[in-house]
Amino acid sequence: MKAINFKKLQNEFKSFENKEVLLQGWIRTNRNQKEFGFINLNDGSTVSNLQVVYDKTLNNFEDVSKYRVGCALSVYGIVVLTPQMQQPFELKATKIILEGDCPENYPIQPKRHTKEFLREQAHLRSRTNLFNATFKIRSLLAYAIHNFFREKDFLYVHTPLITANDAEGAGEVFQVTTLDLNKLPKDDKGNVDFSKDFFGKQANLTVSGQLEAETFALAFKNVYTFGPTFRAENSNTTRHASEFWMIEPEMAFADLNDDMDIIEEMVKYVVKYVLDNAKEEMMFFEKFVCPGKIKQLEELLSSHIVRCDYEEAIKIFKNSKKKFEVDINYGDDLTTEHEKYLTDEYFKTPVFLTNWPKEIKAFYMKLNPDGKTVAAVDLLVPGSGELVGGSQREENLDLLMKRMEELHIPQKGMEWYLDLRRFGSVYHSGFGLGFERLIMYVTGIENIRDSIPYPRTPRNCEF
Repeated sequence: MKAINFKKLQNEFKSFENKEVLLQGWIRTNRNQKEFGFINLNDGSTVSNLQVVYDKTLNNFEDVSKYRVGCALSVYGIVVLTPQMQQPFELKATKIILEGDCPENYPIQPKRHTKEFLREQAHLRSRTNLFNATFKIRSLLAYAIHNFFREKDFLYVHTPLITANDAEGAGEVFQVTTLDLNKLPKDDKGNVDFSKDFFGKQANLTVSGQLEAETFALAFKNVYTFGPTFRAENSNTTRHASEFWMIEPEMAFADLNDDMDIIEEMVKYVVKYVLDNAKEEMMFFEKFVCPGKIKQLEELLSSHIVRCDYEEAIKIFKNSKKKFEVDINYGDDLTTEHEKYLTDEYFKTPVFLTNWPKEIKAFYMKLNPDGKTVAAVDLLVPGSGELVGGSQREENLDLLMKRMEELHIPQKGMEWYLDLRRFGSVYHSGFGLGFERLIMYVTGIENIRDSIPYPRTPRNCEF
């Protein structure tokens, strides 16, 4: 007999009435009495557990009554409908096989654990309801993202994880080398001689796939990359990680307004997909993690995202009666409290913040006619702050080279990127969406460490 998963049984239990089925999973609880017992079994397919009833008709009743939390079982049984009970059905066991024993010191016991404790048990925490639901949402969101771009005829491109460029120009990169760190080769100036390294030059883990994606956009028109990125930013906060996933579309013949249109369409698409396909998981988050989350997401779907100029936002802050912890002036980046003021208090809806001062944005962003701002956009969402960052890219070769000079970004090694402006350059736009921040927004989880299976943060590289 082939095992079925609990989710299928949960959805179609009436059609299985009085039929024998095979379920395989792990014990969440085992309550035994003299003549019978109850096992709550979970196979990972749902947040809910399956109640298994067993009694002395089992030839191994005494052994089963001693099976501990965490044991892996194969359970044959008859599906019995129980409309008068809290659960609509249960499984009357006819045979229980111990597939994997579990000792008493199993860390995930049937009690409430702190998230801090569970982070130390990252290899086991997916067996809890919170992380069962979280990683299901993560999987569904990834599927929805790919599906959205497939329906839009975007090409999925795999950009390199090892690169010789720093797309953001911030220098916060993880270096990649095969050199012996105890015997580094030096040149005649005393600097590390990277010509002796594996790639013959200095290399690092990518901070963004954007620049390489641009090369494909100028051949295929609409493309996206979705993969891991790395930043050696020493920020030990609830919103920063050293390894995270990014969704980065690039679109040729698209300006900033086109960019915002596709951002809005994509975010609404994936949110709707989760609300439609993860009702049980979203009800769990609504009840135990973030009350009001479902209503907030439904309001996003029915809203038209406000578009507000950066300069106008500064005026809003200055004219407000709210006392901010950090004063903000023109030219400053927004803090989380400023972002949340716009979305949660002033507009009470998601906000596109556009046309930022060039001094606080990246070199590749298109200079506006005023000469002081760039065609950049951040999507701010209620409860979370910044979710998406994008811009129209600078297609003018002279202006791009001038901007690189201003920011002291060497052109050597970036000739290929400048070539895009020499050979058939067109106006084009794109954005970056941090996947973990999207998960945090959809679920209401407050710490990025709880949105990714094995978080990588400063001083933390376990597992």
